[in-house]
Amino acid sequence: MSGNIKEIVQEKYGQAALRVVSGQGNACCGSSPSSCSSGADPITSELYDELQKSELPEAAVLASLGCGNPTALAELKPGEVVLDLGSGGGIDVLLSARRVSPGGKAYGLDMTDEMLALANENKRQAGVENVEFLKGEIEHIPLPDSSVDVIISNCVINLSADKDKVLAEAFRV
Repeated sequence: MSGNIKEIVQEKYGQAALRVVSGQGNACCGSSPSSCSSGADPITSELYDELQKSELPEAAVLASLGCGNPTALAELKPGEVVLDLGSGGGIDVLLSARRVSPGGKAYGLDMTDEMLALANENKRQAGVENVEFLKGEIEHIPLPDSSVDVIISNCVINLSADKDKVLAEAFRV
C-alpha cells in the first residue's frame, strides 16, 4: 500500500512540475490550473507576501503545492543549516537560504525528478549559491547524522505512509 501511495504522489507532483515548466499555469492539483489561487480560501491563499515573491523566480512560486508558509514560522539565523522535506520547486528552500546567509546552507529534498529539475532551474535563476537539492525520500534522508539545525516542511509529511520513519529520520539528521 505505501509503495502505491508513493507512486501516486510522485506521478502527481511530476505532472504538477511539468504544468509549470510548460506554462500551463500553477502546479495546483485541483480541477483547473487556477483552482488553488482563486483567493477564495483565506487560509491557503496569499501564503507568501509580495516582497518574498518578488525575490523568487515566478516558477518557484507557481510550483508551490504546500498548505502553509513554513518560512513564516521558522526562526532561521545566519550560519544555520536548514532542510526542507519535500521541497518541490524550491520556494521555501530559496527563501530559507537567504535567511541563513552568511555561512548557512539550505537543502531541499524531493523524490520527483521533474520537481528537482524545476528547483535547480529556480536556484539558477535566483542566483542563490548556498542551496543544494537532493533526490530522496523523506523516510530515508540522504544526509549524515546531526547535520541539520532546522527542518521545515510544507505538508509533505502528511503524504507519507510511514510518518514514524519520517520523524525518526528528521530527528537523526
